[in-house]
Amino acid sequence: MALFSDMSPITRRRLARFKANRRGFWSLWIFLVLFVLSLFAEFLANDEPIFVWYDGKPHVPVLVSYPETEFGGFFPTEANYKDPAVQELIEADGWMIWPPIRYDYATPDVMLGQAAPSAPDARHWLGTDDQGRDVMARMIYGFRISVLFGLILTIVSSVIGVLAGAVQGYFGGWLDLIAQRFLEVWSGLPQLFILIILSSIIAPSFWTLLVILLLFSWTALVGVVRAEFLRARNFDYVRAAKALGMGDGKIMVKHVLPNAMVATLTFAPFILSGAIVSLTALDFLGLGLPPGSPSLGDLLRQGKENLQAPWLGITGFMVMAVMLSLLVFVGEAVRDAFDPRKRVA
Repeated sequence: MALFSDMSPITRRRLARFKANRRGFWSLWIFLVLFVLSLFAEFLANDEPIFVWYDGKPHVPVLVSYPETEFGGFFPTEANYKDPAVQELIEADGWMIWPPIRYDYATPDVMLGQAAPSAPDARHWLGTDDQGRDVMARMIYGFRISVLFGLILTIVSSVIGVLAGAVQGYFGGWLDLIAQRFLEVWSGLPQLFILIILSSIIAPSFWTLLVILLLFSWTALVGVVRAEFLRARNFDYVRAAKALGMGDGKIMVKHVLPNAMVATLTFAPFILSGAIVSLTALDFLGLGLPPGSPSLGDLLRQGKENLQAPWLGITGFMVMAVMLSLLVFVGEAVRDAFDPRKRVA
């Protein structure tokens, strides 16, 4: 309450307008809960116990690798906690706590007992993929990677886009003219084909894909930020600041940038959803993350290639549909929050 009382009247009105959009408000909370849970994916889906108490000492296999000799075994290699012999050694002088899903995203079920992909059952809640890996585990890890990738791409591209638009709009002249012609040419390039070519040449990884998509995503905010700076640079308070000898950098950051941030925050959820879709599309085409990585696009691709296993495609579609719907609803609520025409009773 003290934090809320310290806010400016404008900020309080924006928060009230955001909360008034109940769909967007609850979508934000649902998305945050799902994202926070996915950050602890190792504690939800793993082929190693969360906690082991053995010989009067605590062990955390989900975070630390222990050799089999630590539990009275013979091999100095990492313990295989699904081995009945290792389980008997631990249970003889201790106990274990397993995660709800006893499979990692890359762990094939060697005791499946049927051809993969297998249908959902009590052992695999959403079935297995064509390599016998648990779909639920891959969905959780894939959701985390997709959101983290989208957040990093959105933040970095927004910083570059805001900086480029601010410089263009504030200084104008030949700088703005040349930059606009460059943006027109750059935006006219066939982005999908270039992404496919670069992804096929460069070894795919999380960071290389991030750099490749960043080449084109930074232009999303340049136009709106440039327009805001073009409009605000002729305001009286900006001219007064110049007359008082304030530098251009301080004027841009202190007086003009706060107005441009309204458009940035409004577009951010939609840029995030676009980044997630781009990563999913590349993974679906086989040009995204390295083979074996947990990916929603790979799950959709397996659904296309295994029509006899509809749970693969349905799972991938539902995760993408729910995630993108939540982000769109949040974006609509943010748009309403910064719209001065909206009134809250």
